[in-house]
Amino acid sequence: MFKIIKGMKKGSKPEVIEPPPGPNAPSDVTVNHASRSGIPPAQLSTTKSQAISRNPAPNTGVIEVTPLLKDVPISERHVLFIRKVNMCSASFDFSDPLKKVKEKEIKRQNLQELVELVQSGSSKMNEIMQEEMVNMISDNIFRPLPPQAFENTGAIDGDPEEDDMYLEPSWPHLQLVYELLLRYVVSPDTDTKVAKRFIDHSFVLNILDMFDSEDPREREYLKTILHRVYGKFMIHRPFIRKAINNIFYRFIFETERHPGLGELLEILGSIINGFAVPMKEEHKLFLVRALIPLHKAKFINYYHQQLSYCVTQFVEKDYKLADSVIRGLLKYWPVTNCGKEILFINELEEILDATQPSEFQQCMVPLFRQIGRCINSPNFQVAERALFLWNNEHIVDLIAQNRDVILPILYEPLEKNIRGHWNSAINGLTGNVRKMFIEMDAELFEDCSDQYMEKEAMDVKMLEKRELNWKKLEAIASESGGGDTVMVN
Repeated sequence: MFKIIKGMKKGSKPEVIEPPPGPNAPSDVTVNHASRSGIPPAQLSTTKSQAISRNPAPNTGVIEVTPLLKDVPISERHVLFIRKVNMCSASFDFSDPLKKVKEKEIKRQNLQELVELVQSGSSKMNEIMQEEMVNMISDNIFRPLPPQAFENTGAIDGDPEEDDMYLEPSWPHLQLVYELLLRYVVSPDTDTKVAKRFIDHSFVLNILDMFDSEDPREREYLKTILHRVYGKFMIHRPFIRKAINNIFYRFIFETERHPGLGELLEILGSIINGFAVPMKEEHKLFLVRALIPLHKAKFINYYHQQLSYCVTQFVEKDYKLADSVIRGLLKYWPVTNCGKEILFINELEEILDATQPSEFQQCMVPLFRQIGRCINSPNFQVAERALFLWNNEHIVDLIAQNRDVILPILYEPLEKNIRGHWNSAINGLTGNVRKMFIEMDAELFEDCSDQYMEKEAMDVKMLEKRELNWKKLEAIASESGGGDTVMVN
């Protein structure tokens, strides 16, 4: 998606852009810091409404055409750079395409030049220039987001897919700002010891807040940038994980709405993949307290693929977590949402693929009770997906090793399907599963059949006895006569 970042040619040295020396430095360019809000220390417990937010700097300066940085002497580049950055801090109204067309184009050209400067690595920026550039980036990116579609309509329980997609009007400028930030973060010339003064916890927290944007193009950039920041700034890693954790908690217990959940989970999938073994206790708690409860959301289909990958990564890293994960899935198993139920079975198969026999034995009884209910589902897609589990060799091996426990649980659901499921394809699949059990252990299958027949006979006797009791009650009530007579049907 992004261009390949090429380094400098061998033997070339970056030109260092130095600030003008001493009191004789030109003073005709000033940076209006007063327009930028101060950044208080960020606390992890802050919610989005309490998080630091920068307002774009007002357009107080003159937006005019300036020469290219490469066309001016090195001694003048510092002043020109600051001037260009200051002009790029100005914000424009994109709701009217005919308004300030010239100024918008000048800002776009300046941003494009800054992107090329950072990408090429031909000129090395000093601390002052880096700070001003990061402040300009903050002024552009960290802005109030418009209300989401469901907030305007009040349809809190509506399907997000039915909401109109919002695209940021200022994207022609915003894309270049994001590209500039990405190039700055990944540049080999960026010294983390210096950059961490500007890309601090407050900056990271604001980046995370912007994942609430409904524009998928913006979230894609944010995902790449946050992942790069996590990889380059080791000092921020625990903070980023904890901040993402808090976003998940707010989603689980308050909103159940967040456009960027899939992107955040995608980043986490890469992070979890790099966890050292044995895993720290904090990582296991994150799985139990955040990732597994994310399964309870109604519209899980928008991020389930990324969530399933994260959960499976945990089980592959530590097979002992399989029992906790499977029991967590069973806890949030859907009752009336068939589409969600199919997603759960898909995820369950991936988890069982990484499950060892010892962990499987701990959860197989409640697990196959649920699978039995899925096999009997009147929705043929749910029943079909459950029966397809027997196409997985590893799962079949686990079942075969524990058939003396599993077959008595599944015999009744299989028999009910054979006798009365409305879909012929389900009948055929159920017959194939019965044959597999017979091939595993014909004697056990016969015992289960006998037990089922006995249970059926007892049920018939109980039903006859119940009907007989009701008839006796009805007879007694009719014999008593009078106005208090009660007929029992």
